This record gives sequence, structure tokens and C-alpha cells, in this order.
Amino acid sequence: MRPGYQVAPERGVSGPLRVVVADDQALVRSGFGMILAADGIEVVAEAANGVQAVAAVRRTAPDVVLMDIRMPEMDGIEATRRIVSAAGARVLILTTYDLDQYVYAALTAGASGFLLKDVTPEHLAAAVRLVRAGDALLAPAITRRLVERFTRPGAAVHRDLSDLTPRELEVLRLMAAGLSNAELADRLVLSPATVKTHVARILAKLDLRDRVQAVVLAYEVGLVTPGRPPA
Repeated sequence: MRPGYQVAPERGVSGPLRVVVADDQALVRSGFGMILAADGIEVVAEAANGVQAVAAVRRTAPDVVLMDIRMPEMDGIEATRRIVSAAGARVLILTTYDLDQYVYAALTAGASGFLLKDVTPEHLAAAVRLVRAGDALLAPAITRRLVERFTRPGAAVHRDLSDLTPRELEVLRLMAAGLSNAELADRLVLSPATVKTHVARILAKLDLRDRVQAVVLAYEVGLVTPGRPPA
């Protein structure tokens, strides 16, 4: 398993896990499909570009889409935006580089995380299950690196955070600084269960899908400044 990723057991999810694999390379699609099938995950469709990916999702209603970024006709970013807004399937980005310049755009479009294409078979299956269960597949430190690299200084957007309690604001700020739930619990002298409750409430109040989007939002609204540690 590659260091830096968070993989947790699947929870609260039943029924067969259905996946669409979108990549412009047939060999990649075939390889990922065989790996997933060997682990009991059903690949319901393949797509060679973003247009086909959107159509496949509408046709098959999968749980997760493995999405390449650089594809012809429609790239993975636009396809992710359309899938997340219309179909509700979770998108897991596939990239060649861990700091691909397009990954941040894909995350802001609604992707639940990303995988490198040299992922091990074991980690690929675990990652798909993790995302299907509703978690984000992106270590907080990697999220921070992406946001710090691609967020433009002075480009903060307006978003009302008034519904958050002072404690929830503190949790969001530390989450954006790269702290995991365990580190948050130690830092704030809280139980892990209490931290999870705070994170869940933050996501619900801000209408966010996962902690990746919460971290991105924290930078975009100026709650956290790139390159500066939290107080």
C-alpha cells in the first residue's frame, strides 16, 4: 500500500459494488477491469473519453467511476462535473503524477479523491470500496499540498460559514492544515468519535460531499492561508 493514503474498511454499504472505468487507453481499462473483477467488484461499463463516461454512468448508474483526466472529446474534469451534479456517482480520479496540475480542478469539480496509475491491485480494490462507502481517498497532507500549489493568492471566494460553531471552525481549519482525525483528537483533546461527529456536521452544514471538498473550501474562503500553519 502506498504511504499517504487513507484506506478504511467498507461500512454501512450493501449490495454489489458497480464501477465504470474511463480511460483513453484500452490496456489500462482492461487491466483495471480484471483487477476489480478478481476482487468481486463488477465493472458495468468502460469508456474511452468523457462523453462516453457520462453516457455510461447515465445508462448503468454505477457506485463509483474510475476517471482518467486527459481524454479526447471531453476531459475527465468536465465529465466529473457532469456526473457528480447529475448522477450522484462518486468519482475517483486516475492520474500519472501525484501532483498533476489537473487534479485540483477535478477535486473542485466534485471528485472524491485520486489514485496514481501505478496503484497496486490490492489498493485499487480497497480504494474503490472506500470511496463507495462515502469517504475521501486523499490523505489530508496531500490535499494541502495540492491546494497550496494551485490556489491563487488573493482569490478567496465568499461562502457563509456562520452556521458553524467555533469548535467546528477550529476543526475545519486544522483539517485543512493536514491533520487526520486521530491528530485532531490529540490536538483538541477529544475522542475520535467526537471528532468524526464534528467532521460530519461540518460537511452537512456546508453541503459538502467529503473532507476533500471541505479542505478545498477552507482555502478558497481564506480560512487557511497557503504556506502558513494554523495558530
